[in-house]
Amino acid sequence: MKKIAFIGAGSFGFTRGLVKDILSFPAFSDCTIALMDINPERLAYITRAINKIVAAGQYPAKVISTTDRAEALRDADGVLCTILSGGVQIWRHDIEIPKKYGVDINVGDTRGPAGIFRALRTIPEMLEIVKDIEKYCPKAIFLNYTNPMAMLCRAMKGVSDVAISGLCHSVQGTAEMLAKWIGAPMSEITYRCAGINHQAFYLDYKWNGNDAYPLIRAAMEKPEIYNEEQVRNEMFLHLDYYVTESSGHNSEYNAWFRKRPDLIEKYCTAGTGWNPGIYAYILNEYLRREDDWKEEFDKWMMKETVDLARGHEYAASIFNACFGDGSLFEFNGNVRNFGLIDNLPEGCCVEVPVLASPRGLDPIHVGPLPDQLAVMVNTSARCEELAVQGSMEGDPRKIFHAIAFDPLTSSVLSLAEIKSMVDEMFLANREWLPQFKHLS
Repeated sequence: MKKIAFIGAGSFGFTRGLVKDILSFPAFSDCTIALMDINPERLAYITRAINKIVAAGQYPAKVISTTDRAEALRDADGVLCTILSGGVQIWRHDIEIPKKYGVDINVGDTRGPAGIFRALRTIPEMLEIVKDIEKYCPKAIFLNYTNPMAMLCRAMKGVSDVAISGLCHSVQGTAEMLAKWIGAPMSEITYRCAGINHQAFYLDYKWNGNDAYPLIRAAMEKPEIYNEEQVRNEMFLHLDYYVTESSGHNSEYNAWFRKRPDLIEKYCTAGTGWNPGIYAYILNEYLRREDDWKEEFDKWMMKETVDLARGHEYAASIFNACFGDGSLFEFNGNVRNFGLIDNLPEGCCVEVPVLASPRGLDPIHVGPLPDQLAVMVNTSARCEELAVQGSMEGDPRKIFHAIAFDPLTSSVLSLAEIKSMVDEMFLANREWLPQFKHLS
């Protein structure tokens, strides 16, 4: 009987979907699902939901729930992490303070000033989780879904030999979107994708072995397709390779789309999926959920049937390959760059093909990125490296430098303005940053 631990199990959407996927594999139908969350109330609710899934599938699985991380991790074969360090009232500062200075961030969970401060709040928690894995289940496969993916995985792998990979569904999601645009069945599509989280590119994208990029370029001549993803489509038309993450995210990772109001109006209003007013919507949505999440949960519990079909997240298939039935599984994961992408910084966190097998997780060498992509991705990767170093060393100067070179921030603000913004963000986050002694 295998054991799979969920850290941050109160993340309802992820936990329900991932448990459903895991139990769909025969090797795990009788596994132990260990649910752990620091919020006892949310833990009690998600435990009821998981028991409903188990009952619907008539699985012989066992479900345990606990607020004790050690209990959840003890002897686990696999660990999944979906934590959030700091609630809505904390992370709203990540967006609102830069906005006050003129840096119009869109989502803010990956990189730039917002992503970096989210990382600073979360890295100490992730390092404690890794310590506990080393103590209670050192051979476990640890899969992380918490953002900012690259900085968290880089920090953890900098101090631990635990088998860790970060997962993001943008790779398979975008591959399916492109296939739909050209009218291809996904079963006939192959691709090679690499870069860093949210800035990975399809180095090749083929339909039945033939280059499909000319078909994608032709599809963009249709206004309805171009307008569906304006930012990403502009990037493809000018950079020649398609990026994995959505237009809303990518609009804030470079200097081309959000540094002036007219550019936001032109590129980021209708075709990003995240228009200029979307942050207010997201904030209000999260605030609403804090008030009525129980009501929504009860509606789900009242449904007579449960959809047990396997989703497209990678985690369950990775676990199945490593300690289930041993079927090999290739996925794009976040790992450190030791001989994987030749023209990105050694040791930074990259997103590359990884082979999961009973041997564990084996990243695959990709080679160099095309030069024009390497210029852009290097900037993001090096800023992330600086931010991780600053967090691990408790050095606020390195955090300032990491944000000073962020492409969007530096396209809008002077160095002195960036310093003032960073100081204000430190002040707003001081209670969540124990590694920075000067803030206490």
